[in-house]
Amino acid sequence: MEFSILIGGEAGDGVKQAGLIVAKIFNELGYHIFVYDDYQSLVRGGHNFSIIRISDEKILTHKDHVDLIVALNQDTIEKHFWRAKGDVLFDSNKVKSEGIGIPALSKAKEMGSHLLRNTIFIGAISKYFGIDLSIVEDVIKKSFKKMQKENMDALKFGYDSLDEKHKIDKIGEPREIHSGNESIALGAVGAGMKMYIAYPMTPASSILHYLASHEDDLNVVTVQPENEIAVATMAVGAAYAGVRTMVGTSGGGFALMNETVSMCAQSETPVVFVDSQRAGPSTGIPTYQMQADLKFVVNSGHGDIVRVVVAPGDAEESYLLTANAMNLAWKYQIPTFVLIDKHISESTFSVEFPEVKKEEAKLWDGNGDYKRYEFTEDGISPLAFPGDKAIVKGTSYEHDEYGITIEDAESAKKMQEKRMKKREFLIKELKNMETVKVYGNENSDVTLLTWGSTKGACIEVAKELGLKVVQPLYVEPLPMWELGKHLRGRVIAVECNASGQLADMLDIKERILKYDGRPFTPEELKKRLEEIL
Repeated sequence: MEFSILIGGEAGDGVKQAGLIVAKIFNELGYHIFVYDDYQSLVRGGHNFSIIRISDEKILTHKDHVDLIVALNQDTIEKHFWRAKGDVLFDSNKVKSEGIGIPALSKAKEMGSHLLRNTIFIGAISKYFGIDLSIVEDVIKKSFKKMQKENMDALKFGYDSLDEKHKIDKIGEPREIHSGNESIALGAVGAGMKMYIAYPMTPASSILHYLASHEDDLNVVTVQPENEIAVATMAVGAAYAGVRTMVGTSGGGFALMNETVSMCAQSETPVVFVDSQRAGPSTGIPTYQMQADLKFVVNSGHGDIVRVVVAPGDAEESYLLTANAMNLAWKYQIPTFVLIDKHISESTFSVEFPEVKKEEAKLWDGNGDYKRYEFTEDGISPLAFPGDKAIVKGTSYEHDEYGITIEDAESAKKMQEKRMKKREFLIKELKNMETVKVYGNENSDVTLLTWGSTKGACIEVAKELGLKVVQPLYVEPLPMWELGKHLRGRVIAVECNASGQLADMLDIKERILKYDGRPFTPEELKKRLEEIL
C-alpha cells in the first residue's frame, strides 16, 4: 500500500517544514517515507513544493502522480493539477479550485499568526487519512517549541474541518528519518570525524547547518571560513594536527579546492571532500540537481593522484560510504571523495543505518628518527602529529623520507612510486568489500546501469519490467573486477547529465539521459525505456 501527498506554496510559506511534519506523522505509524523538496533560489515568492510518498515497502524516490494535493497558493493548482489522481485540498482565502476548501489563512490570523495556516492543513491531512489525533498532537508538540497552545488549537480546527476519506492504521514502529546530508554527517562522525569545515553552497549547506546545531552531542567542531579555498587548506592543517576532518561543497566550490586536492596527494594528508552536485555549469540552476561532476571529481587535481570516490544512491549508503571514505582516507593517507547530488542531499528517507566504526590509522611507534614519508611495502608511512616528540613535516614539494625538498631524478621517481603503490593495496582491500550492488532479475537480457540518485527510479522500473540493475558504489577505483561479472547482454546507462559520464568511462553506448535539473521519476523512466526496448 502506498500513497503520495503534494504540498505547494511560495517561498516563505513553510512548505518544506510542513512536508517534513507530515512525513513524521506517517513515520509514527510505521510507514516508510520519502520526501522530495523542489524550490527556487528565492527567499520569498516563486513556487515551492514537497512530495511526501508513503509506503509499506522501502522507497527511494517520489512519483509524478499524487493522491492528495494541498494548495497554499494558486500556482500549486496551475502547475500541479495534472498530477492529481485523488482530491485537492486548498486554502479558500487564496485559491480557487475544485476540491475541498478551508479558510485557513483568515482562521490562522484570527488565532494569532498566519504561520498557523500550515498546522491547520496538517490537521486536515491527518483527518483525511483517519489518523488518531493524539499521534498528530505528539508530533506537533515536538516540532514547535513556541506557541504550542495556538498550534494545538489550529491543529484541532483543521482536523475538524474534514471528513475521514481513508483509514490509515499503524503497521509498525517508527524508524529514524534523515536527509542524505544528515546521513553523510552522521556517517563521518561514526568514523571519527571531529571537525567539519565548509562555506555554504547549495545543496551541501545543510551538512554544515546540521553539524553546527549538533556540535555538543556529536562532539564535532564546525567552522565556516571566508571561501572554499580557505575551507580546503584549513582542512589540510587540521588533518596535519591529527584531526579527522571533512569538507563539503558543490561543483563551483569544489573547483576552488582543486589545488588543495593535489596538495593532499603530495603531502599524503587525509581529507574527505563532499561534492553535492547541482545543475551547472557555473552557477547553473543552484537549487536543482545533476550528475555532471563525475569526471571532474575522478580527475580532480593535477599530477598522478591516488584517491577513492564513493557514489551513494540513498541515505543509508550515504552514511556507510562516507564512513568508509573517512576510514580509507586515514588508512592510506589520501584524499577521498563523497559524490552525491541534490536529490539525495536534500530529500528525506526512512533509514536503518548499518554499524560503522572508526578504523585506526598506522601510527609511529616513537622509536628512532621519525620519517614522515618512510618507504614501506604498501606505500603507507607511519603517522605522527605535532606534540608526538617528532619533527613532523608536511610539504607540497617533492621530498625525501624526512620531508626535505629534493629535485634529483632517482629520488623523485622513488617517492612517486611510493605514493602510487597505495593504489595496488587499496584495490586489494576493495575486492573484499561491497563495491557493486545488483537488483532485480539477474537473468534478464537487459541491464540498467545506474549510479547515485538514479538508483531509486531504476529499481522500481526494473521490478515492474523484469530487468536487472547494476549500481557501482565506488567510481574510483572503478571496480571492474565486479562490474565485469554483471554488465552482460544489452546494457543501458541511466544518468542525470547531458553526456553519459559513467557510460563513457565504461564504454556503454545505449543511454537514457536527463539534464533539466530534475531527477528521474519511475513513470518517466519507464516511458523512455519502453520507447527503446
